[in-house]
Amino acid sequence: MLLKGERTFVVRDMGGFIAHINMPGWVKPMPTDHGHGPLAMVVESILHPGRLIAMHEHRNDEIISWVPDGVMRHEDRARGRLVCDSGHLMVMNAGRGFWHSEETLASDPPLRMLQILVRPDAIDLEPGIQHGAMPESAPNRWRYLVGPEASDAPFFVRNQIDVFDIRVEPGVWVDFPHKPGRDLYFYVFSGTVRAGGQAFGEGEQGLLLSDETLTAEATSACLMVAFLLDPRSPVTRKGTVADNRKIPPPVVIRLVKRWQGLKRLWLRN
Repeated sequence: MLLKGERTFVVRDMGGFIAHINMPGWVKPMPTDHGHGPLAMVVESILHPGRLIAMHEHRNDEIISWVPDGVMRHEDRARGRLVCDSGHLMVMNAGRGFWHSEETLASDPPLRMLQILVRPDAIDLEPGIQHGAMPESAPNRWRYLVGPEASDAPFFVRNQIDVFDIRVEPGVWVDFPHKPGRDLYFYVFSGTVRAGGQAFGEGEQGLLLSDETLTAEATSACLMVAFLLDPRSPVTRKGTVADNRKIPPPVVIRLVKRWQGLKRLWLRN
């Protein structure tokens, strides 16, 4: 069964920095965790021109920075200044501690990106950063970006998760990535698709709790990110952001989802 998550209600506006925080585990009818296995959260971040997020530390987070729109200017104490844009990807393997800052210049276009938080499989690993050009993309074909350390992906995280992106032209059908024993999670960054008999628009999510093959049709030009993950993989829950203590516990989210369901039922009647 394909589960659908609507556009997140968790939005933090910090003055020129807006974060739409998506929790894969909250897509389930009865959440027991805000993440789903190694995938802790997917944050759609908007940074206005001329905005600085000062130097700060991450621990035990694996952070993938995917930037289809705009420019993200990064600085850290290991590599110095780096730039992420539509042609370059960054993965911060924070491990036992990694400091960095992010900014946009006043002359930069508005930045809209995804920051993907992955739980590593062990605590306090060696910190490091990966940055480089992404593989060439082709319309209507999935591009393999990130995988486990032993994979042939150009970038890695330290757990059992694979990350892909795709641009799909209107009216085109595509199969989602598939691997035995892996669940599928996807996020629609822009455009609209139909999958599993349901419509998904910008900012909406899908979670397939099986390794069945799923097909989607783009009903408008669409940009998506998809994840194949092993829900049984060992994970840490010590990430500075990925498992922050301020994240509401599952019992609260179950009550919120129940209230939302009752509200939708009332509006239909």
